[in-house]
Amino acid sequence: QVQLVESGGGLVQAGGSLKLSCAASGRTFSSYRMGWFRQSPGKEREWVAAISRGAGNTDYADSVKGRFTISRDNAENTVYLQMNSLKPEDTAVYYCAADQTWTWSSITRSVNDYDHWGRGTQVTVSS
Repeated sequence: QVQLVESGGGLVQAGGSLKLSCAASGRTFSSYRMGWFRQSPGKEREWVAAISRGAGNTDYADSVKGRFTISRDNAENTVYLQMNSLKPEDTAVYYCAADQTWTWSSITRSVNDYDHWGRGTQVTVSS
């Protein structure tokens, strides 16, 4: 089992930046592929970015491509989401998620593939 705790959210003006962190408990963090999702009031949870176990593969939703960067530090049991050029439509609760997999390079966009979730951190972008 892995427990996930997000941090780094807050209020920022449009065009600004934030860096989210997700700290994972346990000694097997490197066995999990990781993802970031977000959810706004009244909307379904939306996939944002994903990273493979070894960080060799990453993928992004079209809405954030070129602005957000996902990364991980397996030695620190942490996954990050660097968010630049933020827009008001990026306002949401951001969640990190983990899925244990044997495959070193695989990633997934599907919310149903992730077994472990954090409680989320609020990101608010003002116009």
